[in-house]
Amino acid sequence: MRGRRRVDCIGRMVMRPSDWEIASQSAFRNPILIFQRFSISAFSVSIVASALLLNGPAIAQITSPDQSAAITKTALDYIEGWYPGDAARMERALHPELAKRMISTDPKTGRSQFNHMGAMALVQHTRDGGGKKTPPDRQLKEVTILDRYNNAAVVKIVASDWIDYLEVAKFNGEWKIVNVLWELKPKESGK
Repeated sequence: MRGRRRVDCIGRMVMRPSDWEIASQSAFRNPILIFQRFSISAFSVSIVASALLLNGPAIAQITSPDQSAAITKTALDYIEGWYPGDAARMERALHPELAKRMISTDPKTGRSQFNHMGAMALVQHTRDGGGKKTPPDRQLKEVTILDRYNNAAVVKIVASDWIDYLEVAKFNGEWKIVNVLWELKPKESGK
């Protein structure tokens, strides 16, 4: 049934058209009435239209292949710097305020532990040859950009014995790793 039921002053049931029915009937004759009826101003419509138009460049920036290549290069500087002990290459990939973190389980207590390393400690471990312990035939370095929006990206690296999740940001025109959350792979039996 169309409209709303109302009772008039002497108890008779009367039908009153709904606001939408009035607006939709009037809109065919005068489209401006729909804006007036529902308090939608032309200014509001122009704001929404402008927002949609201004997001066009951001959407185009998300899929830029040259930015994807630059992000991948940063991730490769990180992992390819680690394995041979190239501290300069590792440092080039990192923001100085990097936080590399891992949650591990203490085998004695079964409780979680929070492990943290900063940029300079990671560069020093690289310089000390921590990655050289991995034989070249096991040096896995699969890089996948999981997501990117404007100047931020999330990258996954599958390495030989661990997986890194990198948060990468464009800083002074260069992509830098600002955070790393990593997890060791389960040890294979027989090793």
